[in-house]
Amino acid sequence: MRIGLAYDLKIAVPLDEASPEDALEEYDSRETVELIAAALTADGHPVVMLGGGGEFLENIRRERVDIVFNIAEGRGNSRSRESQVPAVLEMLGIPCTGSDAHCLTVCLDKPLAKKLAAAEGIATPQWQLITDEEDLSRIAWEQFPFPAIVKPAYEGSSKGIRLTSVVDNVGSLPAEVSHLLGAYRQPVMVEEFITGDEVTVGIIGNAPPLLAGMMRIVPRKRDGHFIYSLEVKRDYLNLVDYECPPQLADEVKERIALASLKVFKVLGCRDFARVDFRVSPDGVPYFLEINPLPGLGSYSDLVIMARKLGWTHQGLIQAVLEAALKRYSPCVAV
Repeated sequence: MRIGLAYDLKIAVPLDEASPEDALEEYDSRETVELIAAALTADGHPVVMLGGGGEFLENIRRERVDIVFNIAEGRGNSRSRESQVPAVLEMLGIPCTGSDAHCLTVCLDKPLAKKLAAAEGIATPQWQLITDEEDLSRIAWEQFPFPAIVKPAYEGSSKGIRLTSVVDNVGSLPAEVSHLLGAYRQPVMVEEFITGDEVTVGIIGNAPPLLAGMMRIVPRKRDGHFIYSLEVKRDYLNLVDYECPPQLADEVKERIALASLKVFKVLGCRDFARVDFRVSPDGVPYFLEINPLPGLGSYSDLVIMARKLGWTHQGLIQAVLEAALKRYSPCVAV
């Protein structure tokens, strides 16, 4: 089977002078792309490098592939950017791994994903959406629970989430909101900050989807509010420990597992995803967001989790591919 690999390399994405310092954070390195290609090749499949953006459009029309293994994050900063590659493949009738264009758009729109999850009874922190600075004066903040975390509404990889992102009162909001509105050119979420454990869950498969693992991110130094921020992720070897399986009460882990699988199904995810929670001191898991296109580099949370549970990187990649092939069978020849 001939597999196309769609991806966006950091070095291939042009930036302008107004771009924030972390603008390329969710794009991949050459090392990650080669690691995934090697895993697919080791399973006996020739791999065609398709790239992303304009390069992808040229290559996908020229090359014959049976299925595309998609890790492309898309170009620009719109809430639909992750849907670019799956939408093109859908138009051309070419199968691909992972969620479809609709799901990727819904999940990247964090407020929308939270609304849909909450409608299904999944606990999620309170939030307000800020589209411009005038919204700050239009919202009745007296009833809003502080502290709160301020973050871009349509980003991943902790872009825009820094050590300064948690504010303790409404007076601290304007400066942080103004900065994010200007830097990321999209709405900003002000979300209730849940004090407690940060937990992430990996899911693989479709019928039914199964938990690939659950992991708690434990700060090595507890000083104020712990945020799994960009600074922490860039220095994770020194700043946090990954506890997998997490040392949580069985009842709490069961609630997290049920909520993870429910939100995966509600939002229409396919093949694999990672779901993030904060667990309050009284054991309530609060859904933060779901990433239906999680990183697959050696330093990514899903890969770290899988390795702690005895998976190899190659085994993880093959499991994602197999989940997709089962969906398309017998349309795709294995």
